[in-house]
Amino acid sequence: MSSAEIAVQAFRKLENEDLRILQIIETAMVKHEFVPKELIVNFSKFSEEKVDFRLERLDKFHLIRQTKQPYIGYALNYAGYDCLAINAFVKAGIVEAFGKPLGVGKEADVYDALTPTGERIAIKFHRLGRISFRQTRRKRGWTTEDVNWLLRSRKAAEKEFEALQMVFKKGVTVPKPISQNRHAIAMGAIEGAELAEWQEIPKPEKVLREILRNVRKAYLKAGIIHADLSEYNIILKPDAHILIIDWPQYVTRGHPNVNQLLKRDIENVVGFFKRKHLLQADVDEVLAYVKGETAHLTF
Repeated sequence: MSSAEIAVQAFRKLENEDLRILQIIETAMVKHEFVPKELIVNFSKFSEEKVDFRLERLDKFHLIRQTKQPYIGYALNYAGYDCLAINAFVKAGIVEAFGKPLGVGKEADVYDALTPTGERIAIKFHRLGRISFRQTRRKRGWTTEDVNWLLRSRKAAEKEFEALQMVFKKGVTVPKPISQNRHAIAMGAIEGAELAEWQEIPKPEKVLREILRNVRKAYLKAGIIHADLSEYNIILKPDAHILIIDWPQYVTRGHPNVNQLLKRDIENVVGFFKRKHLLQADVDEVLAYVKGETAHLTF
């Protein structure tokens, strides 16, 4: 069972006092790997007996971790952090119910959800602790050693939500950004499958052209580059149009490695269509098109 599934099941049983304890632990984890029980008692204004009762409940629901050496302390795990984000979305009137998982990966879980009006949306929970610290540093230059995994995941969500807002308003085909809280993003529904999952892509040349038009639009109109684009984060929808997802690694045109990163994105996409559908597209010509140096694609 994934952290989000644990959180959704536990959330239905949580009481206000449970959420209060989770919030105290979250706040104190900025300075403590494990929050001393005495601090939880002091900040909650609850009796020690009441705090013990709540901590036992949260532990039973698999929302926290405990240490007994060199002191008794507690830390949130991802399911506990999920519950706080879910609570914020519920209070804001964004989420009414959760559905099936849309994808469980190394760095994120994505779930189908419903708003109070019955609209389908997606909720993405970032999970940076699933990859090694070295990989995280390599892929995401903004991480620092003194920030725990939950806060790193929150930073990733903030960065991705920022990117979605910038490109969506410029007409790039991405999920509609709705809200962000902690390490979670609420966005428009995601229907379809990654390009990598399609056995046969209908009208591949048309799909490739649509992808490159959107890369060009993001670069020229929003001034940003995806910086991790591949067949694994381009969704082909049932209507044969695309969605570009997973933007936390984005960089702006002012980044010192912008040309290298943009070329890598293009090489990944063009290389995939060459392998999968034998489409021939010159990377340098595509790069000139994306950067606005030429007006049309020649393949």
